[in-house]
Amino acid sequence: MSFERELARAIELARIAGTEVLRMQRGELAVEMKPGDEPVTVADRRASELIVAGLAESFPADPIISEELVPAPGALGAPRFWLVDPIDGTKDFIRGEDGYSVMIGLVCEGKPTVGVVYQPVIDRLFYGTPDGARMTYQGETTPLAVSPVAAAADIRLVISKSHRSPDIDRVKQQLGVTNELNIGSVGVKLCVIAAGMRDLYVNPAAKTKAWDTCAPEAILVPAGGRLSDLFGNPIDYTKELAHRRGLVASNGRVHDEVIAKLAPLFAHLA
Repeated sequence: MSFERELARAIELARIAGTEVLRMQRGELAVEMKPGDEPVTVADRRASELIVAGLAESFPADPIISEELVPAPGALGAPRFWLVDPIDGTKDFIRGEDGYSVMIGLVCEGKPTVGVVYQPVIDRLFYGTPDGARMTYQGETTPLAVSPVAAAADIRLVISKSHRSPDIDRVKQQLGVTNELNIGSVGVKLCVIAAGMRDLYVNPAAKTKAWDTCAPEAILVPAGGRLSDLFGNPIDYTKELAHRRGLVASNGRVHDEVIAKLAPLFAHLA
């Protein structure tokens, strides 16, 4: 099945919303705090409105779940539904940095199928379908493919910029990893793995949601990568929005070794 129409519309809406949030980032920012001490801005809500309205117009039969809206009953687990994170990496957005993204993903029969991750500040666009994943940046479009790194000792780690926990130091020690890059957006972290720039992302916390991973997983997997919980299980998009058992994203080649080596650290979460 082709998803050309869905992908084209998601790219269009991500760029429209990205242009708007970039304009607002350079103006006055009103910041509020959501439950869980997470920031939200007027720009988050504006981007959500633009994307949700556009998707509803183009695909009226599809439920849409946005981080900034209460999900409609029955939306999660529908045969097809959209997951929208209007600004992933809001803290980077508030700081005036470029490590945030606009994310739009489509789930079909429980699997992320279309994904768009757009960084407005640097105009970098990642996108994917089952037919492949690509990046458009600085006027060039290139196919995405994960790195050939195959041993834990050679891993280049990408982790959170705003939520770095002491657990990450334990992860690095357990794996023998010294190379670390910090990025705000979960989506961008997975996309730089898809692009072969990094090899592994580990998030032991239970703070991420389905809209954080849907779009980038639809990009990472066709590029050759893999996403799971801390124990190697696939992410379930049909039952609940919260990812309660952490995340591991990799180039696929190091995944099983990483899961095995981290098991003793997180046995209490199993």
